[in-house]
Amino acid sequence: MFTQFKNIDTAFSHIKRFSIFLILACLLISCFAIYKSFDMVNAVQAKVYILANGKAIEAFSTERKDNLPVELRDHIKTFHHLFFTLDPDDKVIQTNVSNSLNLADESAKKAYDNLRERGYFNNLISANISQEITIDSTSLDINQYPFYFKCYATQRLIRSTSATTRKLVTQGYIRNVSRSDNNPHGFLIQRWETLENKDEPLNP
Repeated sequence: MFTQFKNIDTAFSHIKRFSIFLILACLLISCFAIYKSFDMVNAVQAKVYILANGKAIEAFSTERKDNLPVELRDHIKTFHHLFFTLDPDDKVIQTNVSNSLNLADESAKKAYDNLRERGYFNNLISANISQEITIDSTSLDINQYPFYFKCYATQRLIRSTSATTRKLVTQGYIRNVSRSDNNPHGFLIQRWETLENKDEPLNP
């Protein structure tokens, strides 16, 4: 009889150990399945398909910090292009400058007002001068916030009989704001100022 009880006790111990092992195995499998599910969902969400000319092109979403220098430089380039690319047409000037002021604070508005008060834009119109700008380089310091930048550019003033180049150096700071149709990058230039604006003659 004691032998029978001992066999039952041994069998119960085996079943108990097997049950514990089975439960742990199920838990491990469940945790692994949940982890892989979340990993797969994240991988799928990172994929974006853009339809172009009837073809689906795969794109990948990334964290903003990964593209921060690229977005900052493009924001700076866009602002300077809009502010300094002018034609001898009042509507063109108003449109470009208005769009540029959406990307900066009152420091850019003050610069525009100063140019207007000095008759700069009227001179462009009366003399039929077109103004273009090329961004040569932009230095950034993203280790501080707001982000500091210095922009090196070349302006070109085109007249009917001649052309002039002007070396332009500006600086300022950039802070984050909400994205919008008028400000797709979600940045705002502040404390913007011109450090150098030097004319250099250029042969037509």
